[in-house]
Amino acid sequence: MPGEIFRHHQRVIYAQCTIGNHVYHSRYLDILEAARGEFMRALGYPLLRLQEENLIFPVVEARIRYRAPARYDDELVIEVWIKNATRIRLTVAARVVSPEGKIYVEAETDHVSTSIDEKPKRMPQELLDACERFSAIATD
Repeated sequence: MPGEIFRHHQRVIYAQCTIGNHVYHSRYLDILEAARGEFMRALGYPLLRLQEENLIFPVVEARIRYRAPARYDDELVIEVWIKNATRIRLTVAARVVSPEGKIYVEAETDHVSTSIDEKPKRMPQELLDACERFSAIATD
């Protein structure tokens, strides 16, 4: 685990739940996306800035392990850190936990660095440097 973890707080809304009152499995992808967006904003690279600089990070793989059900009105803490980063690839790790530390979900998403027209494009060194406080970065 990294020396520093970014934390995003969110409360479960009714629209995210099944009739059985647990968060529907695919809704965690939305929860993780919101946290990654705030993480990038905290790094000084909100997604709008990246788009204006002709850079996006499409997800090429997602891995999610469901550990316990979160339910309507639960407070979620989404912990985000960089597992690995190079100028072309980025692996973002995350956990969705309760404020007390109960683990609901563990996840990783793999991203590639591309232009808006999805052609490979190197991540700016400045952004790679900004990620360092959240991980030991592998660079190439």
